[in-house]
Amino acid sequence: MSEKTYEVRTYGCQMNVHDSERLSGLLEGAGYVRAPEGADGDADVVVFNTCAVRENADNKLYGNLGRLAPMKTKRPGMQIAVGGCLAQKDRDTIVKRAPWVDVVFGTHNIGKLPVLLERARIQEEAQVEIAESLEAFPSTLPTRRESAYAAWVSISVGCNNTCTFCIVPALRGKEKDRRTGDILAEIEALVAEGVSEITLLGQNVNAYGSDIGDREAFSKLLRACGKIEGLERVRFTSPHPRDFTDDVIAAMAETPNVMPQLHMPLQSGSDTVLKAMRRSYRQERFLGIIEKVRAAMPHAAISTDIIVGFPGETEEDFEQTMHTVREARFAQAFTFQYSKRPGTPAATMENQIPKDVVQERYMRLVALQEEISWEENKKQVGRTVDVMVAEGEGRKDGATHRLSGRAPDNRLVHFTKPEEDVRPGDVVTVEITYAAPHHLLAEGPAKAVRRTRAGDAWQKRTAEPKQGAGVLLGLPKVGVPQPLPAATGGCSVQ
Repeated sequence: MSEKTYEVRTYGCQMNVHDSERLSGLLEGAGYVRAPEGADGDADVVVFNTCAVRENADNKLYGNLGRLAPMKTKRPGMQIAVGGCLAQKDRDTIVKRAPWVDVVFGTHNIGKLPVLLERARIQEEAQVEIAESLEAFPSTLPTRRESAYAAWVSISVGCNNTCTFCIVPALRGKEKDRRTGDILAEIEALVAEGVSEITLLGQNVNAYGSDIGDREAFSKLLRACGKIEGLERVRFTSPHPRDFTDDVIAAMAETPNVMPQLHMPLQSGSDTVLKAMRRSYRQERFLGIIEKVRAAMPHAAISTDIIVGFPGETEEDFEQTMHTVREARFAQAFTFQYSKRPGTPAATMENQIPKDVVQERYMRLVALQEEISWEENKKQVGRTVDVMVAEGEGRKDGATHRLSGRAPDNRLVHFTKPEEDVRPGDVVTVEITYAAPHHLLAEGPAKAVRRTRAGDAWQKRTAEPKQGAGVLLGLPKVGVPQPLPAATGGCSVQ
């Protein structure tokens, strides 16, 4: 009998991406094997890990479910599961609208997926199980990491903020912090298996410590990461300006393996809009943080999230956002046209902005940021940087005979392929020769190539036969998050 296959489709933020690694680990622990790339529903189990923060999130889900319905009819035994934020929110309607769904589970009980699938198979009826609070911290679950040289490490789940545009607290719950010792133990285990870069992850990552009563817990955690031998790069996302204190800036600047990169969500440059959003800082406070970060780390690359067209936003308010962008000079900005999040206070606010006005403002903001990104990238020309070779970053690498990777500040660098063998996870030292708005080029020969334990781990993994991982126990295995943040306006939008 052939092994059963699975496919996990992920929508939304980096927290969902990390949860999907756990769902994959759980399924492999239950004996399933990953379906080949491009299976497009041709798997024994298809899992949708959903996001609920866009206005059309449910339409996208039900459209995809509808396309699977005839496939399931032709394939006896096929199962479909829906989890994540939309499942937590619409628990009572998913099976009614799509009765061919077998399992619905929430954000707090992802560990139950294999049991629920088996129960649905035996009882031949849909299983809907939504926990109202966290049953077990997700990092205790088996995990199928996506690669071998870098990894997400969750330090908290949930959020204590009440931003009027965000539904995350209602779906993910109040912030729950992990014990520092457990976090460091996971990082040490990952490093022992070859991982050299980790990204600390939380809905409001720098609020870490609020659950345990220590306002300096996050800066202490960064410094503790600096003492882990073999850990070369530490990143984190996404922080909140309210909790970005001087001790965090000092820890970043004084801990060598904490990278000179910061993703700091702005959302709006207008104090009036920030108040309506229920954001607990104002423009002056935000720019003050940026100034302190640059004073401590002159070469830091700072990125942000911005929402255009929030209810009540006037042209003057929008100009304040443009002013803030000019002052902050972000290396990159992830800009979003305001979209109603069902269940949020902002969705019912008066003075919703017409779509054409939002679009016009959005285009102006994108044009300004493109100009700034290019200018900031041009400042990198002539610099020598250490690039950690990445897997799948450069879509044209094959045709151009280049490799791609990330500089310490997280800028994407395409560079000439060295003569010696180079693997993802290895580090190549190059000189930047050209800058575009969203990437850098190093067209000359590499100055140095350093083969690493992370490259060894990648080579070992790719040499292993692709089969089910069996039962995965304890701490997650090695792996890598994709470069941050490819956000879709989800939980990463702080």
